[in-house]
Amino acid sequence: MKNNWNNITLIGMPASGKSTVGVLLAKRLGYQFIDTDLVIQQEEGRLLKEIIAAEGMDGFIRVENRVNSQVKGGRAVIAPGGSVIYGREAMEHLGAIGTVVYLKLSYEALCGRLGNLTDRGVVLRDGMTLRDLYEERTPLYEQYADVVVDEGEMDLGEVVDRLRKMAEANIF
Repeated sequence: MKNNWNNITLIGMPASGKSTVGVLLAKRLGYQFIDTDLVIQQEEGRLLKEIIAAEGMDGFIRVENRVNSQVKGGRAVIAPGGSVIYGREAMEHLGAIGTVVYLKLSYEALCGRLGNLTDRGVVLRDGMTLRDLYEERTPLYEQYADVVVDEGEMDLGEVVDRLRKMAEANIF
């Protein structure tokens, strides 16, 4: 293990399975599960899409960075929103308290999984396409990741199994 916090933070695009994989992995490892989007909504008293509508993308990212840079946990699987990688302080904090795992999903698979972007709270600048967002974020996910799991043809259960085996083997 990289440190004594023993947290595992899952990063990746919306619909990459962070929340689903996170809950299942936490159950299998006996860890707690922290969905930071829910923490943001609780602290702000608003839905993500309401924060984005009221504060704009930059305002939302400031809120997200603040909340994620204060996450504690210990033996926790942490699932932040896909835009967490825009917050340097948050990513440095998450890296300091555990292992950051990038759930890598191809653009084609992403398109097949995503529903309504607004309802998901996906942060897009005016005129930005999903492809633009994917190409902007991918290098950032890779920069901050300690471990990359290419989901490829795996279903989410297989991703959970791979991560569980890595955790049990103290790979991270």
